[in-house]
Amino acid sequence: MAIETVPGALSPVIAIALVGGLGVGSQWLAWRLRMPAIVLMLVAGIVIGPVLGIFDPARDIGPLMGPIIAIAVAIILFEGGLTLNFHQLLDAAVGVRRLVFIGAPLGWVLSMLTLHYGAGLTWSSSWVFGGILIVTGPTVIAPLLRTARLSRRPSQLLQWEAIVNDPIGAMAAVLAFEVVLVINTAETIGGAIWELGVGIGFALALGLAAGYGLAAAFRRGWVPEYMKVSILFALLLGIFGISDAVLHESGLLAVTVMGIVIANANLPSYEELRRFKEHATILLVSGVFILLAANLDFGALGLLTWRSVIFVGLIIFVARPVTVFASLWGSGIPWREQVLIAFTGPRGVVLVAVAGLFAERLLALGFEDAALISPLAFVLVAATVVLHGFTLKPFAQFLGLTGAGNPGVVIIGGSTWTTALAEALIKAEVPVLMTDPNFGHLRAARAAGIATFSGDILSEGAEQRLELVSYATLLAATDNDAYNTLVATDLAPEFGRESVFQVARTKTDSARHALPATLGGRTFAHGATFDEMNRLVNQGWTFRITRLTEEFTLQHWIDKRPASHLVARILPNGEFKMLSDPADMRGVPDTRIIALRPPEGAEDGTPAVQPPASA
Repeated sequence: MAIETVPGALSPVIAIALVGGLGVGSQWLAWRLRMPAIVLMLVAGIVIGPVLGIFDPARDIGPLMGPIIAIAVAIILFEGGLTLNFHQLLDAAVGVRRLVFIGAPLGWVLSMLTLHYGAGLTWSSSWVFGGILIVTGPTVIAPLLRTARLSRRPSQLLQWEAIVNDPIGAMAAVLAFEVVLVINTAETIGGAIWELGVGIGFALALGLAAGYGLAAAFRRGWVPEYMKVSILFALLLGIFGISDAVLHESGLLAVTVMGIVIANANLPSYEELRRFKEHATILLVSGVFILLAANLDFGALGLLTWRSVIFVGLIIFVARPVTVFASLWGSGIPWREQVLIAFTGPRGVVLVAVAGLFAERLLALGFEDAALISPLAFVLVAATVVLHGFTLKPFAQFLGLTGAGNPGVVIIGGSTWTTALAEALIKAEVPVLMTDPNFGHLRAARAAGIATFSGDILSEGAEQRLELVSYATLLAATDNDAYNTLVATDLAPEFGRESVFQVARTKTDSARHALPATLGGRTFAHGATFDEMNRLVNQGWTFRITRLTEEFTLQHWIDKRPASHLVARILPNGEFKMLSDPADMRGVPDTRIIALRPPEGAEDGTPAVQPPASA
């Protein structure tokens, strides 16, 4: 059957490809420019949508847009649920409970009052829209936390609140709408309560059953490894669809519960599942934000008046802070963390999607002011995305709640040469944390005043006790090649593969003992092994810091120190980087280079590295 197309419209395939390309492209550009990705995605969507008219979701995708956004939001919330491991909460548990059980209902009331007295909506529309405003947007929080590098507890509080309160906000809107429906139609209170109770109960039961059932199937080996992600996706979509068919928006609750159950089931394949979901979520968040911005109707925004500005200001600077301070009063959470959380409440896709749905339902009941709900939702999302996108990191830095201003290095393995390297890095004002499962291996490091952690970096204890947000580079440097490879492979997604290094593996002629080259981190120091590094340091080699100038260039340094091993460089702006291939280094003036150098007068004249072509 031929598909009718509107003149000038994009085909659905081209439209979806455009959304994906712009979304991922915006994220990459934001990474390169060190800007908030959400802001660039919002701008890109507005430019190709209402500004240039290249892409119109209603025209080019049509009825597919609603299901696409609904499924994307469900997957995003499920992936968020997969990150909510109760063992990781620790001292943040009290704050999370308070933000959910006190903050959600209090935020509902305050939002309703703000909508009525600030935006001028009727009590009915304010009651329904106020429930939706409970949500704080995991689609926005996740990218912001990734770039802001917050300390663990405020990061956990913001993440848990966003993910848990999102389905609660959707359910609050359902409850509010049922109340409005009872008041304005012939439906009975008992019938509305029964429908709501059955829907929520069914969603909870379905999410719990799916989570426990899937965990049991994975644990007992009923599902082959290569099918786990596929079955997870299929079950996720089925649970969302079935629950939503019983009670609209309850599917969000079901998939969130399902994700939390799986996150706390201690599955051996959990990390692989979660990482795959994170990649999918990045694509979905990008696409949904492009769709959201491109679907903006400037005509609907024309309905807004000066009262919308008052509404946005009251939500951000009054309702949100009062909700957080009242919820966390007496919780023992430091005031700086409370202030950061109080003034960080970005809204996202869920708010706009759910608000649009209930706006249509209220309009059908005769509430004309409900036409303002969708534009108000979009304005609030845009304002909070831009505000928090540009201010969260500097605000957190002002409060002292981010990692060190100069991102440091985690060195795995205490030894003579790693201790010497750590001392040189500290002298260069690069923070260092040294860890080793053997307490005795850290004795020299502790004596030198280096921060240490005695334990396995992969253990749950390390995850709970270490603030790894202060460190941007990982160096696995124990005398065990297999352990180095395991650590580098496991922590590469967290640090970024370009920032994970390991001492070169001991060369072996036996294929039985050789580890795959696809595993592990990048080598450094000209590929020297652990034993070679220890031998050089024991022979009197030392780690030295040299500052390059316009007169003393990298080429001059290489000519003067041909046998030295380049290890790392620090740019004039303080950016630190280990060198995997020293030949790629460019000698910018005022750059400091860290190298392992032989004793004075012991240079053998053999170049340690070929000079860069442009040096």
